[in-house]
Amino acid sequence: MFRTRRLRKSEGIRRLVRETKLSVDDLIYPLFVEEGTNIETEIVSMPGIKRFSLDRITKELEEVVSLKIPAVLLFGIPSKKDDVGTETWNDTGIIQQAIRFIKKNYPSLYVISDVCFCEYTSHGHCGVIHGKDVDNDATLANIAKQVVSHAKAGVDMVAPSGMMDGTIDMVRQSLDQTGFLNLPIMAYSVKYASAYYGPFRDAADSAPSFGDRNTYQMDPSNRDEAMREATFDDQEGADILMVKPALSYLDVIRDLKNNFDRPIACYNVSGEYSMVKAAAEKGWIDGKKVMMESLLSMKRAGADIIITYFAKEAARLLNRS
Repeated sequence: MFRTRRLRKSEGIRRLVRETKLSVDDLIYPLFVEEGTNIETEIVSMPGIKRFSLDRITKELEEVVSLKIPAVLLFGIPSKKDDVGTETWNDTGIIQQAIRFIKKNYPSLYVISDVCFCEYTSHGHCGVIHGKDVDNDATLANIAKQVVSHAKAGVDMVAPSGMMDGTIDMVRQSLDQTGFLNLPIMAYSVKYASAYYGPFRDAADSAPSFGDRNTYQMDPSNRDEAMREATFDDQEGADILMVKPALSYLDVIRDLKNNFDRPIACYNVSGEYSMVKAAAEKGWIDGKKVMMESLLSMKRAGADIIITYFAKEAARLLNRS
C-alpha cells in the first residue's frame, strides 16, 4: 500500500516537503493617496483600507516598511477631474507628489504607479471618450504623457492598467525616448471586465458614469484570449505580465506561467478582499486562514508577485513563521 500520509505525520516533515511557500517578498501593497489635507478615510466596503492625504500617510508607510513589504502600488484621487484626465500628467499632481514624498522619506520602498485615467476623468472611463466609447489611439497619446510625468517624479516602475491596444509599445517608446530606458513596466496584460472590482470603485471614485468597460476589458468567459493579450504585451516590451483578478482566474495565471519566461503578477482585487472580510466578520469563516489559503493558491498557480490589500495582515503572520 502506498502511504502518502507518512509525509504528513508532523509539522516538521510537512515543512520539509512543502512545495509552495509564500513570502513577504512576494507582496505589493496598494495605497490610495487623495489630494488635500487631513484626510484619513476608511473605505466602508473595504474594512481596514483607507484613503490618505500625504500629511496623514506617514504612519501607514512606516508600518509597511516595518513589516518588510518591498513595494507599494499607488492610486491617486485628484481634487479635480475633467473629460480627458489631464491631472494624470500634471507634474505637480497628487500621484507625482506621492512618488516624490515616498522616495524621499522611505527610500527602501519600491514605488509602482498605476497608469490609468478612470480616477481622473469626469466620466470614470479609462481614456478619451468619442461616441460613447473610449478612443483607443487618442488615449494612447495621453498615456505617453502620463508615464513620462511619473518617470520624472522618480517612480521605480509603471503599471499601465487601461487595456488599450498598443499600450505597452507606446509606454516603452515614450520612456526610452525620454531617457528612461531602465524603467520597467508591469503590464495589466490580462484584465477582465469583472464584478469583483466593485469596492475599488468606492475607494478610487472611479465608477463609470455611463455604460461599462466591456469594450476594452476582457470577457470573463475567455481563456485563450488571455494568451493573445499577454503575447502582445510580451512582444511590446513588458517586463512583468499581470492577471487581474486573481482567485477566479487561477487557470489563466498558470497558463501565463507555463508559456512566458517573465515574472507573473496577479492582483488579488477589492471584491476578493471584501468577501473574506465580510464573511469573517459574520463568523462564518476563519478570516486569517482563508486569507493565507487564498494567497497561497495564487502562488501555487504560478504568480511570482501578488498585489493584495491583505499585504500587511499576511506580512504579520509570515514574519512570525
